[in-house]
Amino acid sequence: MTTTQRHRVVVVGGGFGGLPATRLLAASDLDVTLIDRRNHHLFQPLLYQVATGIMSPGSISPVLRHTLRKRKNVDVVLAGVTGFDLERRIVHTTSLPGEIGEYPYDSLIVAAGAGQSYFGHDDFAMIAPGMKTIDDAMELRRRVYGALEIAETSHDPALQRFWMTFVIVGAGPTGVELGGQIRELAYRSLKNDFRHIEPATVRVMLVDGGKEPLANFGGQLSGRARSDLEKMGVELHMGLRVVGVDPFGVDTEGANGEKGRFDCGTVIWAAGVQASPLAGLLAEATGAETDRAGRIAVLPDLSLPGHPEVFALGDMAALNNLPGVCEVAMQGGLHAANTIKRRLKGRESVPFKYRDLGSAAAIGRFKAIVSVGPVRLSGFPGFIVWMFVHLAFLNGFGHRFTALWRWARAMIGRARPERVFSVGHTGGDLSLPDEVKAKVMPKPFPVLEDQMGWADLVVRVASAAATENGGASDEGESAPA
Repeated sequence: MTTTQRHRVVVVGGGFGGLPATRLLAASDLDVTLIDRRNHHLFQPLLYQVATGIMSPGSISPVLRHTLRKRKNVDVVLAGVTGFDLERRIVHTTSLPGEIGEYPYDSLIVAAGAGQSYFGHDDFAMIAPGMKTIDDAMELRRRVYGALEIAETSHDPALQRFWMTFVIVGAGPTGVELGGQIRELAYRSLKNDFRHIEPATVRVMLVDGGKEPLANFGGQLSGRARSDLEKMGVELHMGLRVVGVDPFGVDTEGANGEKGRFDCGTVIWAAGVQASPLAGLLAEATGAETDRAGRIAVLPDLSLPGHPEVFALGDMAALNNLPGVCEVAMQGGLHAANTIKRRLKGRESVPFKYRDLGSAAAIGRFKAIVSVGPVRLSGFPGFIVWMFVHLAFLNGFGHRFTALWRWARAMIGRARPERVFSVGHTGGDLSLPDEVKAKVMPKPFPVLEDQMGWADLVVRVASAAATENGGASDEGESAPA
């Protein structure tokens, strides 16, 4: 009697590309393994609200295992992918305790996203953190609120001004939304909290090499964004490149070569992304090309050259100059999953067609800009659309209700309920270059790793278990005698 093995799909990454693909595949007669080095799905567009005290980390990061708990044919694995054997169709991983694993597949979807790019200046990362993970947001919260606490205890007006000055590098959606929220935090929410400083005097400077903030939205909406930001007190320094970062501020250079300097206590990096290193591994294995951002060039159906069973999508894939936004990843994940289902039915794959659902960015309280086809919205109407779009993409009713409640408290009222931060640098899952991460990343189990090592632990526990089993067996055999 023979049994037919079900089609095995491995999905790498539980983000905007991987999670929708997993959900769609789970409804079919397939075995799906979802591998991610984090235990949660992250709604990145609201990370800045975690950093500024509106949202809690858990409200925008549902746990993958819980989200997929009813999908009995889905196995969720907490591990980091270290390589691919495309000939044998195996994904190599290492899990948190250092265990090495292998996961065979018949189809593979890689949606590993992207990290922060410092354009060849990785040394900036220690001073100017980015915002790609929950721990990034918590580190920014520590720096923003911590700077104000230090200013409060300083008696020198110059030192107070230094700590109450924030420079944000990059005037895209992340930089604009973060800058607007820091200003609103200062002049609305912290109005009566301090005794020796005036929070309303906090300076927020956006530095960008372009001519306008949110330039991708077009001239009309970019102009409206500039106007709203300036009314809120955000200082725009456009046409400047940041060429140096140190603990006391940033050095800039204009288009004409003019040098400049901004002294500040806190620098936040919101410029540039770099594809996951997994894109490079796949490119090396398939001979596919990568672009300057490290994205791998994929075929029209999102598969890789010579390997139709392997798909790469989202921020790590390059196709037709598609933007690096969550909608591209979501639609790409669904397309890859549908392609696998089509092939199992004996049908040919079709090219991926991206449907542009528009773009939205919040400027501040009840102010946002929205671009959907020919429609352009700003101000309060734009905010209403922005709100419903974000609610639609959040996972779960509970998270949507929490978001509505927190927005009401922060925007109708003045509350910032999530202001707890650690005094010390906690390291953690930060989107830092490897060299910098090695300096601040704590060990998951420092005592075991430093004093005995995982290999010794496995040997000791395995030996103890074998001894106990053997002893029980001997007693059982000798008893009748």
